[in-house]
This record gives sequence, structure tokens and C-alpha cells, in this order.
Amino acid sequence: MADIPPTTPDEAPDPGSEGAVRPKLVAAKEQWARDGRALTGHAADPARDRLPPGQRLVEDWPVLDLGVTPGVTERSWGLTVDGLVENPLRWRWDDLLAQPQERFVSDIHCVTTWSRYDNAWEGVGARHLLALARPKPDARFVVFHSSDGYTTNVALADFDADDVLLATRWEGRPISREHGGPVRVVLPRLYFWKSAKWVKRIELLAEDRPGYWEVRGYHNHADPWTEERYSD
Repeated sequence: MADIPPTTPDEAPDPGSEGAVRPKLVAAKEQWARDGRALTGHAADPARDRLPPGQRLVEDWPVLDLGVTPGVTERSWGLTVDGLVENPLRWRWDDLLAQPQERFVSDIHCVTTWSRYDNAWEGVGARHLLALARPKPDARFVVFHSSDGYTTNVALADFDADDVLLATRWEGRPISREHGGPVRVVLPRLYFWKSAKWVKRIELLAEDRPGYWEVRGYHNHADPWTEERYSD
């Protein structure tokens, strides 16, 4: 089994979290990356083909995590937006609800090969958040920090898209705790591990910083249409 890098204090699960990281699960997914599991060698055109290569449709919403379920509630939730921004943000739940709320319908594509169509999301648009935080000219990357100790990275250009949300509701209901509630990121154009659950900090950087799965063999960008499942 591959070694799991130790967590730093910032990456440790929040107090009140239930469970612990499951080493066997992590090792299995690292093995998938080494084996190239589910790779078809094909690309698809999202303008023509709705289902990316190697994916299968499901009607439920599978629960995937590291084994840790944070005890975050609407009362205890908080978000920090910092790093290379002119106006750092510190939001509590009421601050989030005071922002303009947006609604999008989008598909989910998980690297574990399932896809789910037509998910109705509600929340605060990433572009609205960035307009308030005002990224500095040298900001080019984003790292999401989650309450379970998880991190994942994306290019600022991918976060600054018109269909990206800090989502609070799914199918007309608050997002459940097991699916990342009260607030999770939704980036529908990338594999779903980039859509961090239980988000508590959004950090803008000049240089890229790979996250939890990215240092364990998973692709840094994660485009489903070109099968960016794993690192080269």
C-alpha cells in the first residue's frame, strides 16, 4: 500500500468529524490510477455526445468520500476566500444566503465511471464570489480546502465559469451532509472529485498546488471528454 502523506493542521478534519480516512480505499484508488482503470483511449465531443467515454448512467447519487464525515452545520459553517485576492472574504451562513442565488441544471461525471444527468443545483455563483474577492493579476490557480481534510486544485479559469456554484441545494432540497452539505463546490465540466464537498476555504495562488488525489496519480485537470482520469 502506498504511503499517505501526513496531514498538516490546516488539512486535518474539523472537530466533530465522524470516521477516519480509509487506507484500503485510498490504496485501491491509487491502484486504479496505476492500472489505468476504465480508460477507453477515446475522446468525445460534449457538443454531440452527452455521455463521456468510459461512463455509465445511474439514477441514484452514489456517496463517495475518504471515510470522514464532518459535523458541519449551517450554524457552524464558515468560508474563507484568501490568497491572491484584493478583498479577502469571511462568510458565515447568513452571509452566503445574502448573496444572489443562482440555479443551474448540470450533469455529474465521476471518475469511478458513473454519470448522473440533470442535477438541479442552487447556490452562489463562482463568478459572483470572484467579483467580490477581486483576484490579483498574478492569481492563476485555486485550491479548495474541505472540512474533512481534503484538498483539490483547479485553474482559476475553470472556477471562473458561468455554471460553477457554491451549491447549497440539490433537487430543491438542502444538500445532505453525506453529499457535502451544507455547502459544496460544483464544477460540472470536470470529473466530480474536483467539486469539493464541505468547502471551508478557497485559496487563490500564482503557482499550481496539486491536491489530495492529484498527488496520488489522478489527473491535474480532469476533463471527462478527453478521459483525463489519471496522470501520465
